[in-house]
Amino acid sequence: MGKLCRAASVLTTAVLAVSLAACTDDRPTAEDAAGTLAEGLSRLDVGQSAFTSAEPAEVTAQLAAITEGLAPDMPRVSVAEVEETGEDSATATLDYVWDLDETDSDWTYSTTADLTRVEDVWQTAWEPDVVVPDLLPDEKLTLTRVPGDRGNITGAGGEVLVTERPVIRVGIDKTLVPEAQQVASARALAALLDIDPAAYEEQVATAGADAFVVALVLRDDATRTVTDAQIDAVPGALRQADTLELGPTRTFARELLGSVGDATEELVEQSGGAVRAGDVTGLGGLQLQHNAQLGGTPGLQVFAVPMDAPDAPTRELFATPAVDGTDLATTIDARLQGLGEKVLADEPSASSIVAIRPSTGEILAAANGPGSEGLQTALLGQYPPGSTFKIATSLALLRKGFTPQTPTQCTEEVTVDGRTFNNASTYPVQFLGTIPLLETFAQSCNTGFISTRDEITQADLVSAAADLGIGVEAAIGTPAFFGSVPTEAEGTAHAAAMIGQGEVLVSPLSLATMAASVGAGSRVTPTLLAPGESAELDPGSESAAATAAPTGDATASASAGEETEEGTGEDTGEDAEAPSEAPPSRFTAGEFATLKTLMGAVVQQGGAQLLQDVPGEPVLAKTGTAEFGSETPPRTHAWVVALQGDLAVAVFVEEGELGSTSGGPLMQAFLTGAAP
Repeated sequence: MGKLCRAASVLTTAVLAVSLAACTDDRPTAEDAAGTLAEGLSRLDVGQSAFTSAEPAEVTAQLAAITEGLAPDMPRVSVAEVEETGEDSATATLDYVWDLDETDSDWTYSTTADLTRVEDVWQTAWEPDVVVPDLLPDEKLTLTRVPGDRGNITGAGGEVLVTERPVIRVGIDKTLVPEAQQVASARALAALLDIDPAAYEEQVATAGADAFVVALVLRDDATRTVTDAQIDAVPGALRQADTLELGPTRTFARELLGSVGDATEELVEQSGGAVRAGDVTGLGGLQLQHNAQLGGTPGLQVFAVPMDAPDAPTRELFATPAVDGTDLATTIDARLQGLGEKVLADEPSASSIVAIRPSTGEILAAANGPGSEGLQTALLGQYPPGSTFKIATSLALLRKGFTPQTPTQCTEEVTVDGRTFNNASTYPVQFLGTIPLLETFAQSCNTGFISTRDEITQADLVSAAADLGIGVEAAIGTPAFFGSVPTEAEGTAHAAAMIGQGEVLVSPLSLATMAASVGAGSRVTPTLLAPGESAELDPGSESAAATAAPTGDATASASAGEETEEGTGEDTGEDAEAPSEAPPSRFTAGEFATLKTLMGAVVQQGGAQLLQDVPGEPVLAKTGTAEFGSETPPRTHAWVVALQGDLAVAVFVEEGELGSTSGGPLMQAFLTGAAP
């Protein structure tokens, strides 16, 4: 009996298993269909889903039209739940998240989609409200970014450098002039505004029939020379009042401060999503490099608008408030910056004046002349320093026991490994022969310095330069070049480096830093931003600044100019670069006192005697000239660095004569104007 029962039990179990297997439903579920739909909506491509009354490609096209105004953003769509409403019907609840900016305020909402199973395939009843609740069939989405008030850029003492100032936008309104007259009007307005008439004519011709084509934005202040009457006399010309973030004048520190305007495609791409098409943003300089701080966070408005009637009433679906930008405080002294630009106004070649306060490292002026043509020569230029580098060479010699009285051999020429180095053609013959280091420095005898080349190694030279700030990186809040000195150089290369030639490169900023370090008695770290400001640059802004980095187009020359040095070098390869992180400075009180004595001799008895008449404290200086190019005679860069009280200044002229004759008068004018 027990065996019969066990057999019956086994048989019953087997029959039940077969029965259950036969009843299993392996058809696609509503949950599967909802998940596929959500994935497709997240990609804005629902080609893997089925619909009750439309082809998937048609629905995908509708999705593109609806969401075009939010591009390139796409939603994250997930399935919240699926509720069965019948044997072959269900309703899916979909959760949407649109991440429309860099903030944490996302646009979130839920929609529902009705699903029906037809011949074992779940189909969605397609309506635009599957994308957005209550969205109508003839509506699409638009996104407006509403900027907050932009922060100002301030200078020393909190003086406002850049703020909103009145402007007028001048252009042709095509609705105000017959088509046949538009070309003539465009050319007439271009001539009035002194812009390219052919280019503006093309802009007007290719713009829409109702377009207002802006030709130029003019400051609306006392400097405006084009009058309202002149503009109004051009048929179809229109003036629109507006404001823009501007400096006190058109040229004031424009390479440093930058400008503000509509975002370019390049900036949108480089920003990593922080800047969108249509945004008003910084276009260069500090305005671009600190755009996040200055511009704040734009507010957002998402609207549902009629597809074919953009002027019809709209419905706001989502909004976030704008966050105003905050001021960016710099150390720029408006008076000194303006003075530097005035002093350089008549210089036709690239030029700059950089001023630093030695006691604090604050950059007070970074002026570029009109010959720089918009390039940031002051901070990014890369040029050989010529004899101004003898300040670093002298420091290295002092560390080997030299004093101002140590004799040096100043000959007409010196040959190193078959290469001849000369003094300037204007070098005074009475200072040839055996002369003390002080006179060698004051008269800038190239051969005298090169004759000491075996006393110091290239490593000694690199160390001395670094103790004065050359080749030492610093975060100043804008891209800058701090100089480079080759870490290895022998023979003629070492001889050239002794007099600031070969592969030694500096910027006007790095030479002003060197002078400031002598003035402070310790290595100065320059700073452009006030305490409390972040020197970190916005993403993508450095690549834009890279285009503003001029370099000396020099080639080697066997002889030299005033304080002259062997020809310039452009090689900025790895072995020409000093370490970006220098060890702590070993600059001592005795060393900087001696360097001041040497620089004082340049003014008292050397190549910068014209600075004796500058009012105020005594001026200490060093001039320098660096030959470049292949012409005969070669072209020359002119340099002067100076110290006066708590002010260190570097003057640079790309196409100068001698440091004393080209740079000297500019330095004299600047220091005289800077006097209290």
